[in-house]
Amino acid sequence: MLNDPFARLGLDREVLSVSQLNGRARLLLEDVFAQVWVEGEISNLARPASGHIYFTLKDSQAQVRCALFRQHATRVRQALKDGLAVRVRGKVSLFEGRGDFQLILDNVEPAGDGALRLAFEALKEKLAAEGLFATERKQALPAHPQRIGIVSSPTGAVIRDIISVFRRRAPQVRLTLIPTAVQGREATAQIVRALQLADAGGFDALILARGGGSLEDLWCFNEEAVARAVAACRTPIISAVGHETDVSISDFVADVRAPTPSAAAELLAPDNSDLQQRLDSLKRRLLLRMRDHLARERLRLEGTTRRLRHPGERLRQHAQRLDDLDLRLRRAFQQRLSARQEQLARLDARLAAQHPGRLLGLLRQRLDALATRLPRAAQMQLRQQRQRLEGLAQNLHLVSPLATLGRGYSILLDERGQAIRSAAQAHPGQKLSAKLGEGELTVRVEDNHLEPVTLSLLD
Repeated sequence: MLNDPFARLGLDREVLSVSQLNGRARLLLEDVFAQVWVEGEISNLARPASGHIYFTLKDSQAQVRCALFRQHATRVRQALKDGLAVRVRGKVSLFEGRGDFQLILDNVEPAGDGALRLAFEALKEKLAAEGLFATERKQALPAHPQRIGIVSSPTGAVIRDIISVFRRRAPQVRLTLIPTAVQGREATAQIVRALQLADAGGFDALILARGGGSLEDLWCFNEEAVARAVAACRTPIISAVGHETDVSISDFVADVRAPTPSAAAELLAPDNSDLQQRLDSLKRRLLLRMRDHLARERLRLEGTTRRLRHPGERLRQHAQRLDDLDLRLRRAFQQRLSARQEQLARLDARLAAQHPGRLLGLLRQRLDALATRLPRAAQMQLRQQRQRLEGLAQNLHLVSPLATLGRGYSILLDERGQAIRSAAQAHPGQKLSAKLGEGELTVRVEDNHLEPVTLSLLD
């Protein structure tokens, strides 16, 4: 075969074999008609065991043989049969063995579906360019919704399936149906209106649902008005249109696409058993943490209580010291006053004695009185000595350890009978004898307070 199959025949009358002719014709056809759409009616449909499909595509004036090989036949959802009007896509070729002109197909769809798919792709590209499919504009679904709006037909299996899922998994969720047509000429306007009403209803989430059908049946969900109404919803919305293999423009615009209406319900219906198990687990963890916290705080409180001295004890000590200082002040004042009075009396007497006119009379009177005053002087001297002795005794009593003990103080003695004068002489756990005004006690040292102790002001 020549390198260029389309080169013109030479002037020398080049002669081709039949296989060369058919080969060149096949290459020429496949190059010029690499992909074409053809519409017609199926006849003579054949399905051999190989899985390939062969049929004739005809119209009122002509026909052409078509071959749909197995790898492409599995993607055709429409059931092919004789008399079905279809639109096919493929390349024009030639079966060299018989010289039959034919179409090698890669797609078959019902007639009229191709125009809808072209419109679908055009609108999809337009809305994608506007950012309506962008991930960042999609909202997250609520974890525990309480009110859900369902935009769907009030009849049919879709609404029953959704209700069944919620009744089984989350019966506490309140469902509200916003009815609308989901097929036909009026469906687009009704769906847009229903979406607007649902979005204003204060729901936690919305479900836009419809059962399966052909591309024409589902076309209202590929309308631009419906797509923009879905995009305008402030409420998180799930699109559940058709079966798992069906894809609509609404699926791309919605926040979440569900393969089926039942799957959409499961996305919004938390399983009560799972929630109860999680709640029980959280409850157990909370109880354990509360117990640990209370135990730590109880130990902390007990330690603080042991270190804390009651304010009443400090007040009693200060009151006792105040009484002691008051008594000492009164005694000192009285002694100073008596001394001043005696000094004043002596000075008065000395001044009177220095008077010249009375000196002799006084001396005479003194002489006369000495005889009579001597006994009184002796008694007075004795009384003064007695008073002095009593004063000394009183002073001695004041500094006597027994008097100190009588006022509530005590003397601490160690095991050897030595007096404890400093906290450093004792150590924690040491037993001491406390001498009281009446009797004695055996005590044990808890703390000598040589180490500083810091107490929190908040405790």
